[in-house]
Amino acid sequence: MTVVDIYKAAGQDQLFDHFDTLTENDKKTFINNLEVTLKRITPQELISDCKNAIAQAAETSKNSGAIEALPDTSYQSVIDNPSAQQTYNELGLKAVNEGQVAVILMAGGQGTRLGSSAPKGCYDIGLPSHKSLFQIQAEKLLSLQRMSKTRSPIPWYIMTSKPTHESTEQFFKKHSYFGLQPSQVTFFSQGTLPALDLKGEKLLLSSPTELVESPDGNGGLYRAIKDNDLLKDFKIKGIKHVYMYCVDNVLSKLADPVFIGFAIKHNFELATKAVRKRDAHESVGLIATKNGKPCVIEYSEISPKLAAEKDKTGLLKLRAANIVNHYYSVDLLNRELDNWCDSMPYHIARKKIPIYDNRTGQYIKPTEPNGIKLEQFIFDVFPSVPLNNFGCLEVDRSQEFSPLKNGPGSTNDNPETSRAAYLQLGTSRLSEAGAHVEKDIHVEVSSKLSYAGENLSQYSGQTFSEDGTILE
Repeated sequence: MTVVDIYKAAGQDQLFDHFDTLTENDKKTFINNLEVTLKRITPQELISDCKNAIAQAAETSKNSGAIEALPDTSYQSVIDNPSAQQTYNELGLKAVNEGQVAVILMAGGQGTRLGSSAPKGCYDIGLPSHKSLFQIQAEKLLSLQRMSKTRSPIPWYIMTSKPTHESTEQFFKKHSYFGLQPSQVTFFSQGTLPALDLKGEKLLLSSPTELVESPDGNGGLYRAIKDNDLLKDFKIKGIKHVYMYCVDNVLSKLADPVFIGFAIKHNFELATKAVRKRDAHESVGLIATKNGKPCVIEYSEISPKLAAEKDKTGLLKLRAANIVNHYYSVDLLNRELDNWCDSMPYHIARKKIPIYDNRTGQYIKPTEPNGIKLEQFIFDVFPSVPLNNFGCLEVDRSQEFSPLKNGPGSTNDNPETSRAAYLQLGTSRLSEAGAHVEKDIHVEVSSKLSYAGENLSQYSGQTFSEDGTILE
């Protein structure tokens, strides 16, 4: 069968209503683009997956299953627990020192909500230094390498997307990789999936020669690892532990030794960080168990009564807020990656999707949702991991989580809150090291100078009275 025959056999005749009007070059381009999509998924499979996702969404809303907090064997907090933190830190630093740790960054998003078409990692949150998110994070790796006395640079794998891949690479080259060795940074791209109409039956065009496609969600990480042969690279480099995080969290501790050590100490093959839910009504996904298996549950799946329940310590029973920051053992990835890629479900997102109408030759920008985008969620593999191999570490929100989701001036999770969190953390660490920082003064402590508060004793006794001071 030809490419056209395959699509028509799947009921996609509408894609070719304009085919005879195309130039020969455009016909070839169109067929080539359709063929590339077939390498990822056939239209029959896509439609079937979409129908299943629609049905699953309806089923989930009816029955959430038995939801419980994680058992103590899987859950621990390092808040006000310095002895555990020190134990884990030493184990993690040893793994970093021995070249066993790699970092995966999910950085496929654009800064659209921030008023920018550039990759989100290029964004300047308004620090006195005007460093981008990418630079802040790169400098954390430099600090950790110095602190751990590692014999080899920490490998940094950066997952981009189709619209951000080239510009991300160019940004790093322009800034000389922010002091990192170019060889330690690997760029790879996540996949895309075609969009469908609201019935989940018809594919949509974005131009005369292209389908509407969008990134396949953060769960696309697993297929991207497989398709880009990262497991082979891990083996060559002797990597045993992988730290994964999202680009929009300015406070993320790359290759966090405490988190790595927590997983090593307890033989967890998959672990996740959590921060304490602010209150019973915070709209956030939670790390928990459903029918005895680890999972992330959406706040909409929990009744107000269950959300408000407290444990014997007076804290919310379900309080482990998901921050999409995970640990994977490479052994687990080697065993399960193929299965995850083949079995992970899809989820639907009804969106307003600009399309090309090939009957009228017009581009349409809808004002209401007109189509479905399919995506996979990274945490959908959690239930496949036995509970005794799964861990969750609660960390201090003020030290590790300040996401950048919304534009300037919005209610929360915006450039202003990210900047304030970063400055407050650096300033508090400076004060803890013995410096005197006057009231309402914030000092930017470069992540190149200090990874987690170390290396600041040199400022003990010094007074800081000027806002916007930068310590490099």
